[in-house]
Amino acid sequence: MPSAVRSSRGSSALRFGRFAAMGTVAVLILIAGVWASWGTAQHVMLTKGRERGTVEVMRCAEDACEGPFRPLSPGSQPRAKVVLDDTAAVEKGRAYTVVLKPGGAEAVRSGPAGVLYAWVPLGGALLLASVVVAGGLLRTRAAWVMALAGAGLLTAAFVAL
Repeated sequence: MPSAVRSSRGSSALRFGRFAAMGTVAVLILIAGVWASWGTAQHVMLTKGRERGTVEVMRCAEDACEGPFRPLSPGSQPRAKVVLDDTAAVEKGRAYTVVLKPGGAEAVRSGPAGVLYAWVPLGGALLLASVVVAGGLLRTRAAWVMALAGAGLLTAAFVAL
């Protein structure tokens, strides 16, 4: 004769498995966002010992703009041409403050706009992870906080650029 009482062991194991899997996915998304952002953010945020200056954009191609570099930091050397990758909101003829990446002629925007733009991948990761946290972990408050932080970061970067 079958029992009318169900075992709660199976359902709690499934709940724990879902929590572990979705938690792992959310953490991996956030780690990927930080990893993608840190490649540029380290140059913009940790400027001590790096060459800082301005670039007047003379020519732009599909994915990069270039122009002469005028140094602002002591020990920096002027360069005839440096390249600004990821040309979001870069206009020909304007000058931008930049930090040069070590060992090359690649520059990244500095200042508040550069910092915010460097962390845009983290903003996207926060938005994506918030969906996982809300749907997979059933933590709606944490998901709203993550989504608002991601949207705020992306909005601030858009406004600053």
